[in-house]
Amino acid sequence: MIRLENLTKIYYADGRRNVVADRLNAVFPTGQSVGLLGRNGAGKSTLLRMIAGTALPTSGRIVSDGTISWPVGFAGSFHQDLTGAQNVRFVARIYGVDTDELVDYVDEFAGLGAKYHLPFGSYSSGMRSRLAMGCSMGIRFDTYLVDEVTSVGDAEFREKSQVVFADRMMNASSIVVSHSMPMIRRLCTMGAVLEKGRIEVFDNVNDAIAYHEYIMGVPDTVGD
Repeated sequence: MIRLENLTKIYYADGRRNVVADRLNAVFPTGQSVGLLGRNGAGKSTLLRMIAGTALPTSGRIVSDGTISWPVGFAGSFHQDLTGAQNVRFVARIYGVDTDELVDYVDEFAGLGAKYHLPFGSYSSGMRSRLAMGCSMGIRFDTYLVDEVTSVGDAEFREKSQVVFADRMMNASSIVVSHSMPMIRRLCTMGAVLEKGRIEVFDNVNDAIAYHEYIMGVPDTVGD
């Protein structure tokens, strides 16, 4: 379970006040996969980072009774001068999992070959995505945070990632950000819509999608 309590996030840029989250109160129940919807710039990725603990709220708090992943596939925290394998060992130590086991898992999953032992700074964007996704899937969490993760890599790697992620979801919760409504319908059981700093939570994912599309002005084609 993840609970938002009066969660507020305010940015100031060029003298302007931008309210991303305005005293949000919501509960994401254990065992549910929540599709987080909203227009571009609504603050979905910022909310994910706050839930992950990599961004601090202006006020309010986030309460959870389980472990929460970083945004799945995020590679921004890897050290440029360490090899891929060394970065994975560092992550394993932080999260208290077996280092050799995680290194071996990511080696097989990412398929980087000898480049696994080269500096991360030399990696292409595709290689970085493979390493990050492997690291994300190699650690078991109670809730996975997902931000357009299945769009990375080639078709074969995307399929592999989707299969492994679906397996993880058999015993975990998730919060998923995506602009693909078919993906949201496939992965999620319920939904939440972020709009102008406020959030609406729906027990049925299709109701969340319908509300989001109404806000976005998408024509209702039901019955056509």
